[in-house]
Parts: sequence; C-alpha cells; structure tokens
Amino acid sequence: MKALALTRTPPGADVAALPRPHPADGATLGVVFVVVLMIVPARLVFRGLSFAITPAEAVGLFALIWWFCAQLTTTLGAAKGRTLVRGAVFGYACSLLATYAYAAAGNLPRDELDLADHFLITAFAMVGVVLVVVDGVRGRARLDLVLKTVAVMGAALGVIGAVQFLLKFDPTRYMVLPGLRFTQEELFIVERNGLSRVAATTGHPIEFAVVCAMILPIALHFAFQAMERRQPHLRWWACAGLIAAGMVFSVSRSAFVGIAGAAVVLLAGWPRRRRLLALGAMVLFLGAVKVVVPGVLGAIVELFTGLSNDSSLRWRTMDYTAAATEISRHPWLGRGLGTWYAPKYLVFDNQYILTTVETGIIGVLAFAGLFLAGIWSALRARRLLADPGDRDLGLTLAACLVVPLIGAATFDLRAYAVITGLSFLLVGAAGALMREARRGRAAAAGPLTPAAAPAPPATSPPTGHGR
Repeated sequence: MKALALTRTPPGADVAALPRPHPADGATLGVVFVVVLMIVPARLVFRGLSFAITPAEAVGLFALIWWFCAQLTTTLGAAKGRTLVRGAVFGYACSLLATYAYAAAGNLPRDELDLADHFLITAFAMVGVVLVVVDGVRGRARLDLVLKTVAVMGAALGVIGAVQFLLKFDPTRYMVLPGLRFTQEELFIVERNGLSRVAATTGHPIEFAVVCAMILPIALHFAFQAMERRQPHLRWWACAGLIAAGMVFSVSRSAFVGIAGAAVVLLAGWPRRRRLLALGAMVLFLGAVKVVVPGVLGAIVELFTGLSNDSSLRWRTMDYTAAATEISRHPWLGRGLGTWYAPKYLVFDNQYILTTVETGIIGVLAFAGLFLAGIWSALRARRLLADPGDRDLGLTLAACLVVPLIGAATFDLRAYAVITGLSFLLVGAAGALMREARRGRAAAAGPLTPAAAPAPPATSPPTGHGR
C-alpha cells in the first residue's frame, strides 16, 4: 500500500504538465536500427538461413514493411507526398529491379544468381531505412533523437576501437548473441606498417575509419549547439573526441580524405568564431594523440607522402582495363547486383566502378544521385529554415554525406554493412529535415486570408426558364 501511495499524483499537481512517453514511430525504428547496426559486430548473421542477413538488415526489412503499411493508413503518423529524397530512393529501387530482371533473364551461373537474390534483399532493407526516416521521423525533436543516437553509438565504437588498439584485446569475439554466427573468423585487428589497425564492430578498419569521419560532424554539431545555448556540452565533446580517436586508430587514408571533404563544407558555412574553436580543438586533440600514442601521426602522414611506393594504390589502378571490358558487355543495366565477387573475379576498390559493372550506367547514376539528393535537400533545408540550430543541422548533414560520396571512390563501400546503413539513414535524415523545413515555411505563411482568397467565379443572372 505504501508503494501505491508513492505513485499517486500529488494534490494540486498539473497532470497535463507531466511528461508522457512518445508513441513508437519512425524515429523509434531509426534508433533501434542505429543501435543494432553499430553495436552488434558487423560479421554476425542469423543462423539457419539459406543466405547471410545481419540483425540490422532484418530491422531494415521490417522498416520497409512498416513504411508500406503506414502509406495505406492515416493513423501511423507517416508523412505523405513527394520529396526529392523519396523520389531518388524510388529511382534507385527501380534501377535495382531492372538490373535484377535483366540479370535473371540471362544465363548467370547458379552461384551468381544466388548472390543477386541476396543483394537485392539487403539493398531493399536499406531502401526501407531511407523511407522510414524520411517519412516516419516527424519533428525536429524526433530527428535529433535519431542523430544523437548516432553520435553516442559512434562514441561507443571509439571506446571499442581504443581497447583494440591500446590493449590489443578484441572484445567483439565475446559479443556474439544467441542465434547469430560469425561469417569470418578473422580478428577485427590487423597490422599495417608495424601499427595495429582496428575495426571496432565494423567489418574492416577502412570502414571503421570512414564511419567515424562521417559521424564526427554530428557530434560536433551537438557540442557547438549545447555551448551556444549554455547547456551541458562536455558529454558531446567527449563523444566527438572518442569518434575522432577511432578515426586515428584505424590508420586509414580514406578517412582523412573524407573528413577533408566534410571540413570544406563545414568551414564554408560556419561563422568565424566556430572555425577558431574547431581549429583549437583539433590542435589539442592532435597534441593528445602525439603524447598518448607516439608514432601514429607519423604513420598517417606517411600514408600521403609515400603514395608513389604504396603497393595497395598501384593494385587499385591495375583493374581498370578489366572493368572497362566488363562494362562494355552490359553498359546500361550491368551484369547483376552482387554477381562480381572475390575470389572469382578481381576486386575493385572503387564502389563507382563496381556499381557500374554490376548495375550499369543507370545503376551508378541512381546510386550517386541518392547521395546528391540528400546533400541538396540538406542545403536547401538550411536556406528555408530560420533557426540557427536548424540551419546548422542542414549544413552538418550535407557535410556528413560528402564523406561516403568521396569514400565510394576509395573502397567498395556498398560491401560493408555499417557504412552503408549509416549512409542511407543520413540520406533519409536529410529528406526528413527538408520535409520539416517546408512544413515550417507553410505554417509561417499561415492560412489564406479572405482578402487574398480567390474571388468566386462569376455567374450569369438567373433567367425565367426555371420559374
């Protein structure tokens, strides 16, 4: 009885002012997707299935079903109507279906046809992620919830990566959930030039590096926003520091090329004071890395100064002739999604080349167009929005999407689950921000006033025929 008494509302309390839990919506699915994608090791797939599917891809398929059902009703809170991102993802999906039909009608070997089936399913899981975010995340608070989850999970990846790098201990081998299995027994720690390269829970150190580079602007956005609004901000700076540390511990050239592209976008839109703060934070961070882990910065610099002696770079340029030959055989729709794979064929460390081989010119244009639509939507939303924090989020999302757009030219991005899932989620976030910007602009315009309402059509005077 005493416990029941403690849960009663005090006399005179304003019941309407008490916080109420938000009903589950697209943002809830987005948060679940981010947590599962970034915490469950990327090489874990479900047992007992005829093809490999990760838990995050299963969430993406559920999101696609949720979105389809939401479009049939008006009670699930999903937005309706066209947006550029929505149109781009529909175009991407149509290109995949056309490629699949073209490949299935040909004489593909059985192993390649099975891979085409698998990759089509996983690709539509990512389509579901974009759609559930662009149409299911309604309001700035819900969008912030999804993006804050991305930043916090990025910090968790940074912690795992630091443990792998500093302690030479891989905790991911103990993170196997019931019903899952590893697709590979390789460790998430590899060696390069005498230094450990770590992957955290992602599939490869390059993927880990590009993931950190892509989500670092999000953590910086919330850190700067909290500072400017005089709110607690040290936690967001800690997240940014851990994400940046993960990028360094991966020892990857692709990450720094990507973060340079993001920095160009951010510095072009940031005010002068923020640029100086960012420069100071970068100097402090690099100084801390130099003291804690001497030799890492030198190894990273050598990645760029030793390009002429880099065997991996020479290997990447040797496959252009084979790619051109294969593209000429199926120029428009490609040979089939997922049908060009190692060790049966050469590995293309370039997603644009691989996408052109597998899905043709139409497919690569649809793939790149999806990211360009996200960048345009984020920058367009920035122009439409009036609140400085909202405008900064538009700039941040555009900077984030520049990273995979560049990274796709340096490695086969689509082959890795975490970077693919986050890239598609951020494309959806840019579309959701654009939708909110248009809704805010329409609300600010207000309803049509009587003075501005169109005049009723003129009617001729009644005649006597009806009397």
